Amino acid sequence: MQAPCDATLLRIFIGHDDTHEGRPLYEQIVLRARTLGMAGAMVTRGILSFGPASEEHRIILRQTEDLPILVEIVDTDDKIEQFLPIIDSMLGSGMVTLEKLHVHRYGRGGGAGAAV
Repeated sequence: MQAPCDATLLRIFIGHDDTHEGRPLYEQIVLRARTLGMAGAMVTRGILSFGPASEEHRIILRQTEDLPILVEIVDTDDKIEQFLPIIDSMLGSGMVTLEKLHVHRYGRGGGAGAAV
């Protein structure tokens, strides 16, 4: 992906305990995105959430329950569209959102503090 460019942010909301082929789903999603040469991905663990069943999930005294996980992937519109059927085949439950955005900068810089 060459910046600056228009792109899409793919967000996948799942649970920490979700799996695919015996491994954590978030890990499988990121590995698949990397294998396909997508521009970038990140996984974030949430501390509080609720879903369609209104079940609340949170950290209580350092004991974990099925915490919310957010997987974010940024790439061109075409690559994200090609990746959606793969996500659909891996995802049991969860929410997938798309957001159009403009990538101002992507890659490694040469100056101080410029690493991305």
